[in-house]
Amino acid sequence: MAKLEVGYLLPTRDQSVLGEHDSRRLVVQARRAEELGLDSVWAGDSPVTRPRADPLLLLAAVAQATERVTLGTAVLLPALRHPILLAHQLATLDRLSDGRLIAGMGGGFPNPATRAQFTAIGIGFARRAGRMAESIDVMRKLWSGQTVSWQGEHFAFEDVRIAPPPSRPGGPPIWLAGSGVPSLRRVARLADGWLPYPPEWTTYAEEYQVIEQAAAPRPVIPALYATLCLDQDPEKARRRLRTSVERYYNAPLDVIARIQAVFAGTARQAADWLAGYATAGARHLVIRLATDDHDAGLEEFADRVLPLLREERHR
Repeated sequence: MAKLEVGYLLPTRDQSVLGEHDSRRLVVQARRAEELGLDSVWAGDSPVTRPRADPLLLLAAVAQATERVTLGTAVLLPALRHPILLAHQLATLDRLSDGRLIAGMGGGFPNPATRAQFTAIGIGFARRAGRMAESIDVMRKLWSGQTVSWQGEHFAFEDVRIAPPPSRPGGPPIWLAGSGVPSLRRVARLADGWLPYPPEWTTYAEEYQVIEQAAAPRPVIPALYATLCLDQDPEKARRRLRTSVERYYNAPLDVIARIQAVFAGTARQAADWLAGYATAGARHLVIRLATDDHDAGLEEFADRVLPLLREERHR
């Protein structure tokens, strides 16, 4: 098996739903994740639908508190922002992190709550995919460090140059979420990586094959966003998963489990489940922990699951 990297999603949303808003605690968790040997730390985005700390501001603080881990957004909604401003923010964050940034992006899941978020910000929901794709093209041009003029379907401007440029030529890698043929073709055309959450590893394998064929010969890094709830008693883990997921998404677990990769069980069972995705091609796992105590949950994951995944990586 090729190298498998494992990352940790900072519990920005979980903290918010419990009425806790100490962002410094999240920075401490990021530093602890680095100490425990994880490869990356991530922050989600949803300013209105599922409110939480701003991911870019949080990751700027994390960049100063860490030295090694990759920093990523899982996922950012570029259609909610103007690409000049977002390109500037991401370039600055890439500089602050010495080139450790991955810009994970998505269009926004089609449900009433997400639609309401776009409406509140004054952006047409139906045009979000085209707006996201155009934003990516705009940002990559701006990251060149050159003066850019643009005339597109969603944006138009003349003679714009941002500074500082990103740490890396061409800017931070962009990973896109998405499932289904239109989204997969967009990933193949635009993205450096793929960050989906299909509930079955067999679906993952089939969809990654579509991306590989459409993107060839250009490689697209396959990743996975997954939610885990760990307990020695699988039934207890399932009950805790239900509480966490329904609080997080304000939707029934059964609905979420039909569209997202979620798992409840022992550490060994969780590692075996994740290994299925690794066998299907996944090379970077972004793990959201369903727990009430995220400090203890991070320690438990690093102590009990991470070594098993490392064993799989070296087989």
